[in-house]
Amino acid sequence: MSITEIATAPRRRSTATDVALIATFTALIAVCALLPAFPVGPVPITLQTFAVSLSGAVLGAKRGILAALLYLVLGAAGLPIFSGGSAGLAPFAGPTVGYLIAFPFAAGLAGFLVERLPRRRIATSIPLIFLAVIAANAVFIHTLGPLGLAWRADMSIGAAFAFDLTFWPGDIIKTLLVALVATAVHRAFPALLPPRRRTNSELKSPRD
Repeated sequence: MSITEIATAPRRRSTATDVALIATFTALIAVCALLPAFPVGPVPITLQTFAVSLSGAVLGAKRGILAALLYLVLGAAGLPIFSGGSAGLAPFAGPTVGYLIAFPFAAGLAGFLVERLPRRRIATSIPLIFLAVIAANAVFIHTLGPLGLAWRADMSIGAAFAFDLTFWPGDIIKTLLVALVATAVHRAFPALLPPRRRTNSELKSPRD
């Protein structure tokens, strides 16, 4: 084996690992979308947000975005992996459009925030990951989702945001599960996320 092959081998393994992780979490989002949903109006309650949030919290921003984006691309291309087994571009013209579009953004922000948490402090990881994920969902899913409802479901913006409140109790429970699972994963695989950037003051203090 040449020196070049030796140098590039770890990079190939890293890329292959990333692809496998992205594909796995894309499949997880699809499975959660296909599980029985609880209809509450134009948008059903599903486990999709659990899988999307977990993608970001476990994989980090870049891979979390790619997992959610790949899910949308495959569904738009015709695979019946959207809620209720739907596929194609029709869901992007319906009342769920805002929630679908929000998925990659929410996964990315959740991953961005989790990447910057002191992950070695396992005792505090659960509440910190919970706060990171709930913030990401509030910024994107619970904003773009209602806006999509107002656009495609013939609702006023106020009515759309009021309807979105029905998702919050379930999302709080799902976010707690995300925090528990993500903490366990990072405890078992501490190198799964990119290294957390450390400030100058942190560099002078003992490691997390």
